[in-house]
Amino acid sequence: MNRKWFGTDGVRGVANRQPMTAEDALQLGRAIGYRLKQMQPGRRPKVLIGKDTRLSGYMLETALESGLCSVGAETHLLGPLPTPGIAFLVSNMRADAGVVISASHNPFEDNGIKLFASDGFKLPDKDEAAIEQLLGSDELFAYRPTGVEIGRAYRISDAVGRYSVFAKSAFPRDLTLEGLKVVVDCANGASYHVAPQALHELGAEVVPLSVEPDGININRGCGALHPELMAQVVRETGAQVGIALDGDADRCILADEQGQVVNGDAIMAMLAMWMHREGRLSKDTLVATVMSNIGLERALQGEGLKMVRVGVGDRYVVERMRQDGFNLGGEQSGHVVALDYSTTGDGLITALLVLGLMVRTGRPLSELASCMRFYPQTLENLRVRQRTPLGELDELQHAIAGIEQKLGKEGRVLVRYSGTELLVRVMVEGPSEDITRSYAGELVDVLRALIG
Repeated sequence: MNRKWFGTDGVRGVANRQPMTAEDALQLGRAIGYRLKQMQPGRRPKVLIGKDTRLSGYMLETALESGLCSVGAETHLLGPLPTPGIAFLVSNMRADAGVVISASHNPFEDNGIKLFASDGFKLPDKDEAAIEQLLGSDELFAYRPTGVEIGRAYRISDAVGRYSVFAKSAFPRDLTLEGLKVVVDCANGASYHVAPQALHELGAEVVPLSVEPDGININRGCGALHPELMAQVVRETGAQVGIALDGDADRCILADEQGQVVNGDAIMAMLAMWMHREGRLSKDTLVATVMSNIGLERALQGEGLKMVRVGVGDRYVVERMRQDGFNLGGEQSGHVVALDYSTTGDGLITALLVLGLMVRTGRPLSELASCMRFYPQTLENLRVRQRTPLGELDELQHAIAGIEQKLGKEGRVLVRYSGTELLVRVMVEGPSEDITRSYAGELVDVLRALIG
């Protein structure tokens, strides 16, 4: 089926424009509830709704709640909560599904709706396709329960506290963060309350940043997308570590005690090596995406470890992990999935695992992060008119082949479409920044002439 609503991470778009209007959200709520009733006839579905701090979250939350209730679902409103917190509570509260209203790292004008199944994992593609097929269908339009069959909604007042207890369990019980000064940038997003509180309760001296959401300042010049703010404050305050989360707190980017940014690849490298030495890295394998630096792969090989690459998107990382029995994976962008602790990327848990490693070993983050060498990597984005299959662009394929031949084993080229925006992304790795910048520019020029 040609899917028009769901992308690589749910439905996403500009708020109050299709497919992110109140009308669309109401219909989506109806389709979700009806699909759950199809899957379990005779039961009243129980659905959780959580959100980040975007202004449009109020509108979409109300519409989804109305749609779900209109088909007889029981709806529980969690309020602002990190995406991984909603994933946890779906399973913990024995709900049938969880709905997250968030556009993650996108600007506040955007919003999105992503779904979690009853086990806390993202809803499989086949179920998303079934929901999309119901949208606008006569079958869904005709389903109008009345009387006591209409659903009702509840507000869960202690969702933040429940998630905080869960997240803190990732930090070793025999350790404490006492003596550590930690800068935490919450991106004016869903973690603005829970992340500083959890770190403080574990004993850290916390320097909170971007914890005053106003509905429009989410991700604006702060958080995981702009870790330079967090890094600067680490240097200014003499903190031992900085933590930058994104708007829905499923990403984590760190800064060491010198204010040097530590991205998802370095985080995965140090965690994989530590877990291997502890005998806890399943099948001695890390799952990463095609965007991860070649330096990560080579660092793991040096330790006798393997790395499996999948397409971009944390859901594809998790799918491969579950399929083959791996327990650690993630993305360069800071999505790190540790299945021993969580079913999805969790920025706070990722930070706590690294903090646990620092305290356990007594080593500073700069030393731990030096376990891999980064190859220069240039990333370029080009807005395009349409998604012409890249394999059909002969001139582009010829240019890629020529660059790959010149790079040999000292680099990589990746050209792909964004899963959430009308963009084509170009990535070139190589022996020097000048070389990668030059080759990336060549490819962008070719793409601009063809589809820009």
